[in-house]
Amino acid sequence: MKRILVTGSVGQIGSELTIYLRERYGNDNVVAGGRKTEPSKELRDSGPFEIVDCTDLEAVRKVTEKYQIDTIYHLAALLSAVAEGNPQLAWNVNINGLINVLEVAREYNCAVFTPSSIGAFGLTTPLDNTPQDTIQRPGTMYGVTKVSGELLCDYYHQKYGVDTRGVRYPGIISYVTPPGGGTTDYAVEIFYEAIKNKRYTCFLKKGTKLDMMYMPDALKAAVDLMEADASKLKHRNAFNVTAMSFAPEGIEAEVKKIIPEFTMDYDVDPLRQGIAESWPNYMDDSAAKEEWGWEPKYDLQEMSRDMIEKLRIKLKS
Repeated sequence: MKRILVTGSVGQIGSELTIYLRERYGNDNVVAGGRKTEPSKELRDSGPFEIVDCTDLEAVRKVTEKYQIDTIYHLAALLSAVAEGNPQLAWNVNINGLINVLEVAREYNCAVFTPSSIGAFGLTTPLDNTPQDTIQRPGTMYGVTKVSGELLCDYYHQKYGVDTRGVRYPGIISYVTPPGGGTTDYAVEIFYEAIKNKRYTCFLKKGTKLDMMYMPDALKAAVDLMEADASKLKHRNAFNVTAMSFAPEGIEAEVKKIIPEFTMDYDVDPLRQGIAESWPNYMDDSAAKEEWGWEPKYDLQEMSRDMIEKLRIKLKS
């Protein structure tokens, strides 16, 4: 039976991935690691929780030893817009935290999942059908840390034999955890505002197309990759994965099918608009499909329907 540590377990992906892993491998076999933020009641009560600052090597080592960890899902990181506001902190958390996890994985023979992002690309990358292997020259500190992280994971696999694996996530949409400072957060906010106020002001301009994914598919991608036959993985780290691609008006149209009175206007945030324009419109995820059978379950229509249904229950609206 696997013994798993999830760093960043109180974040957007981590909070849901931890529960998903506990349901799959057993509550006591999945340790939720967080830095300061108080975990949800479900996270705290369903299994072990430990304070783990990934920038503290000894803290990572201590919890790995204590629970005899053999697999680490390393999700602790600053997101795009937040990272751009504090680039030095972003480097410390996103890179120094990662290298600590990789060092502990090397010492204790752990497998490591580390997500990269569409943020690893830049304006000189082909934006349509972005190849698995292509130029990566991001213009943000977030992107710089993601490219560096991909290379670090490759290095630890090639140099030390650490079983490192990862995907390049697109924007993640979820009804469970509120937005946390990402450029694609409008795609989550729109649902909350549609239900609560029947209107939304979008911070990206009309026509800004981006790759997106519903959280259930994001969780499935992480676990499917970690359970894949290692002998079939040619790329191993930073697989392109995607499920849907749309601009703000595309999601607006889907919301209006369910909430006809919904309206949306625009007040563009130059920082996040600039970041979005440097990211792919849609990625080529054929390598993930060929090497480990990646296949998403949700498209825009199915995701929109499920988001509104779940949020109406959550918001009691």
